[in-house]
Amino acid sequence: MVNLIWVLLTVIGIVFAMFNGTMEQVNEAVFKGGKEAITISFGLISVLVFWLGLMKIAEKAGLLEKLGNLFKPIVSRLFPEVPPEHPAMGYMISNMMANLFGLGNAATPLGIKAMEQLKVLNGNSDKASRSMITFLAINTSSLTLIPTTVIAIMMTYGSSSPTSIVGPTLIATFLSTIGAILIDRFFYYRRKRKG
Repeated sequence: MVNLIWVLLTVIGIVFAMFNGTMEQVNEAVFKGGKEAITISFGLISVLVFWLGLMKIAEKAGLLEKLGNLFKPIVSRLFPEVPPEHPAMGYMISNMMANLFGLGNAATPLGIKAMEQLKVLNGNSDKASRSMITFLAINTSSLTLIPTTVIAIMMTYGSSSPTSIVGPTLIATFLSTIGAILIDRFFYYRRKRKG
């Protein structure tokens, strides 16, 4: 569906440019945008490789496991239906750790695996379980300590202080995560009272 929307937007823009006489600007934007996309991609790749390497070192050193054990009591309270030793719990904690360090690209496959395991726990039902909804809310709001992607983009564009975003990001993502949990719980208990 998203692909269809992008195609429609592109076609509408090109047709409008043809009738408006601004095809030259469209061509210029296409080539300039392509060049910028490559520049940003290389900037992101270098930062992501660095942080993914650090995550791998932390994993080999057992630091991620210790962090996971530290967060396990909190995560177990958020997901009471998920047994503590179930693979879904491991994937969810790993996803949250990756998001915590701003590695959204690394967190995505872990989040997909977590959802697959949660679906298995839900009896392969097409209806989302409480845990699936809660995980989606937390994953979407994702508490972030180090916003690596934003720092990489700021560095690519020559920001004099690319790490200045860390404090505001921490506050914003902390509030968004608390908000997501509160809204999730509100609707869960409201649905429970009605049912």
